[in-house]
Amino acid sequence: MYERINLNNGLRVILNHMPHMASSAIGVWIAVGSRDEKADVSGISHFLEHMVFKGTPSRSSRKIKEDIEGRGGSLNGFTSEEMTCYLAKVSSVHIDNALDVISDMALHAHMDEDDIRRERNVIIEEIKMYLDLPNHHVYDILSGLMWPRHPLGISIAGTIKSVNSITRKDLLDYKNKNYIPKNIVVVLCGNFNRDAILGRINKMFSENVKSRPPHFVEFSNSQRTPQIKVFYKATEQSHLSMGMHTFGSTHKDRYILGLLHIILGANMSSRLFENVREKRGLAYEIGTEIKKYKETGAFIINAGIEHKKVKEAVKVIIQELRKIASKPVLKKELAMAKEFFKVQLLLALEETLSHMLWLGEKVISQDELPDKSDIIKKMDSVSGSDLQRVAKSIFIDKNLNLALVGPVKDKEAKEIERELNSL
Repeated sequence: MYERINLNNGLRVILNHMPHMASSAIGVWIAVGSRDEKADVSGISHFLEHMVFKGTPSRSSRKIKEDIEGRGGSLNGFTSEEMTCYLAKVSSVHIDNALDVISDMALHAHMDEDDIRRERNVIIEEIKMYLDLPNHHVYDILSGLMWPRHPLGISIAGTIKSVNSITRKDLLDYKNKNYIPKNIVVVLCGNFNRDAILGRINKMFSENVKSRPPHFVEFSNSQRTPQIKVFYKATEQSHLSMGMHTFGSTHKDRYILGLLHIILGANMSSRLFENVREKRGLAYEIGTEIKKYKETGAFIINAGIEHKKVKEAVKVIIQELRKIASKPVLKKELAMAKEFFKVQLLLALEETLSHMLWLGEKVISQDELPDKSDIIKKMDSVSGSDLQRVAKSIFIDKNLNLALVGPVKDKEAKEIERELNSL
């Protein structure tokens, strides 16, 4: 049974006591990410995440790692478009120590100038690494196509230019504005003493800050025609990322979209895996994913394809999108997709870290505790006609965006573009 406690200063605490577990997982979530950034300092959320690991007045960078890993635990952090998270998984006997370390990092990072200089170089090398990875770079190109002139269209890591421009003052101002109690959720899953841990959280996060973080810039979709962008590169295979605008994370049709994802590309039983890879051998890797933001989202298809077969692969993908929008899904296939979703959810919730990540993402993005039974009930209620209705609204030519990285020539790109207009 989940417990939510709202502290007087606005900080939210989510506890999931799992007394049978030998481990505990903790996450400190901050409701700020790359979509909250101004263009001239894009990547600052990610830069700040890096700096939090560099030390506090009471712990060096090495001591932070040793205090967790030296006790057999794991420590990590990540930045996304709408949130930042610092997390650890430890033996339950070390949960108090893990809470001390994570809270100290998030609240008291000292931002030393020498550390900033060194980490700036690290992040720039990270950006260069992503540019050298076609399967990563192609997604950044797609993002720019789908969310032009908007923070969602810029890489989470920022650009080399923007990262070079970020100063210590920028980092401190950004942290002071966003790392405030009203913007933080602390989540614990596992075996811990409820009263003791809550007392420690109250003490560590006692600061009361009156300021509020700025509102995010909403995205308004004005796309009217299919779009394609090719980055010519002499790669060993061509990398494709096809995206279609969808709806926000709380939309009533989100469960229907989840099932479309499972049926089309979430596993080896999916239609795209079967028809693009297994039957035709056009790709080694192909799959789908869903991006969910506050007011918008995307259904994305990713694939690595033999150069000469890109056009054929795009044609087959378009055929599968057209098929699921025009023909009812068989009852057996729909039942299998629902079962896959339910079992994957239940398996994830057996493990403390996965459970913590699930809870934290729901609360930080939607400010509500998820109800597993209600989610399964809503998923079970999805019908074949529901799938067809949502597929028809999303899988249309004017909603298509295609990014390609590989040795694709202009003539080939135009032929591929004609395929996009055939949906």
